[in-house]
Amino acid sequence: MQDKQVAHAYWKENIRLLLSLLVIWFVVSFGCGILFVDQLDKITISGFPLGFWFAQQGSIFSFVAIIFFYIWRMNVLDHKYNVYEEDKES
Repeated sequence: MQDKQVAHAYWKENIRLLLSLLVIWFVVSFGCGILFVDQLDKITISGFPLGFWFAQQGSIFSFVAIIFFYIWRMNVLDHKYNVYEEDKES
């Protein structure tokens, strides 16, 4: 019974993290690249409007940052619930 509760808590945190990161991904890609582009275009980076920058490069940088954050956070979560894989030396 205890193992099921631990597994349920682990997956609950995992899904919560995943959904939070998906919301951030949606806001960055759809929100900054499409919905808020007029407001963001008032700001420029290196001569380019910020809305254009988000649509072209900012969203890619954000996606890579989300991936690395997810990897780091899942490692923390794995250690918290003791489900991590140990490094094996050959």
